[in-house]
Amino acid sequence: MAIKDEILTGEGCRFDEAGKNGGEFEAGLPDTIVIHYTAGPSVASAINTFRDPAVESSAHLLVDFDGSVAQLIPFSNIAWHCGRSSWLDLNGINRYSIGIEVVNAGPLEKSGNLWYAWYGRSYKREEVVRAIHRNEDKRTYWHRFTEEQIDSVMNICKVLTKKYKIRYILDHEEISPGRKRDPGPAFPLEKIRERVLVSDRSGRNHEEGLNEKAFVSAPSLNVRSGPGTNFDIISQPLSRRTEVLITDRENGWAHVEFTVTGWVSENYIHK
Repeated sequence: MAIKDEILTGEGCRFDEAGKNGGEFEAGLPDTIVIHYTAGPSVASAINTFRDPAVESSAHLLVDFDGSVAQLIPFSNIAWHCGRSSWLDLNGINRYSIGIEVVNAGPLEKSGNLWYAWYGRSYKREEVVRAIHRNEDKRTYWHRFTEEQIDSVMNICKVLTKKYKIRYILDHEEISPGRKRDPGPAFPLEKIRERVLVSDRSGRNHEEGLNEKAFVSAPSLNVRSGPGTNFDIISQPLSRRTEVLITDRENGWAHVEFTVTGWVSENYIHK
């Protein structure tokens, strides 16, 4: 994959313009990627929805079950994929982000030996994940993403990060909690963050990024006495949006200062 003239190119990629856009990004943007599911059965159904004149939503990319990608809006233009949203001290995340929609039914309901999407299609056991959503407290059923989709999204994020210096990879449920549930617990967001963002940061010069402020992005974040899960937890968890000062880095962990000092996973702090 590569980006040429604000369009994703490569095997399995096509441009199929659809949906409204909000004009061009401001200088230095986008710096964020937001992941969604389509809550529908196919790329074709999603494109038809975006082409409906009455629909006030759009996205930059659609990722099909086989990993192929349809781009609907150039990366230079704002898409309407987030709606009412906020992250750290920012509101209206459309203005900062590239939206990736992954074809997926979303939540499912079990009936007999099958699981059903809201639009009536049934799915077999091997297509279903039972898991707890980050904003909920009980296990529910979700449509499984394919390995091809996950690999494709990973590669897209790597290409976008290299081109646009992406700082955040988020899901819709993080920036619109209580209003949106996508992409849900079946999507491995933390794996993608670690492979795309954390690995890149770990390869930097050790001194780069020290004595910088960052914010907690997880709902709660444990603080440990050393750089790893084998070290003791030394304080109450930090809440989302807590500001910290990074004073050291080691193997994907950051030593931070706030009211106390300790080590936290770099997966869950962002500048």
